[in-house]
Amino acid sequence: MQTSLAMVLPVAALWSVAGVLADRLPGLDRARTLRHRTGWLLGLVLAALAGTATVVAAGLGTTDLTPADRAGAALAVPAIPAAVVALSTLRRLGRIRAGAGAFAAAPGTPAPPSLRIGAAHPMIGLPVQVTALFCALALIPASRPGAALTTGPGGLVLSLLAVGVLAIGVRHALRHSRLTELAAPAGAASPPATGALHV
Repeated sequence: MQTSLAMVLPVAALWSVAGVLADRLPGLDRARTLRHRTGWLLGLVLAALAGTATVVAAGLGTTDLTPADRAGAALAVPAIPAAVVALSTLRRLGRIRAGAGAFAAAPGTPAPPSLRIGAAHPMIGLPVQVTALFCALALIPASRPGAALTTGPGGLVLSLLAVGVLAIGVRHALRHSRLTELAAPAGAASPPATGALHV
């Protein structure tokens, strides 16, 4: 295994596992479980952020085209959504974990709807999963030095990735909207535009 791929692969794996946990977070209906899983997700995200920053910094610290330089260049694009995770997602996860902790004294205590709605907010799952997607894409230049992602087959990959990001964003928005509607008081009128989204 090339050194550059060996540097990028663990980071991509961390983001992938974090993306799966973030996707399952809104489905947890017990406060204690929600608190524990949010804690695991926080730990994974922090480790993934640290790994991303370390690899990118190692690449910036070299002047020649070394494996560290190739690995850092491969993670330059994933570093953008990773910055969104650092600036927004971490804060939201911290609030959810603290809120769940207030209800987690008994194992069977249901998670309040407001916490599940917060866990389904697109700015939690979307940035993490987009970072995971871009890290998966970064494995191509990390494993094949000189591979171009913007021309030929690489251009098609980027187009498919854009469609995937859009699909993930729509899915998170619909789930957040559905949980918000379910938590609304009985008899409350649903916004007309939201009702049209549920097919």
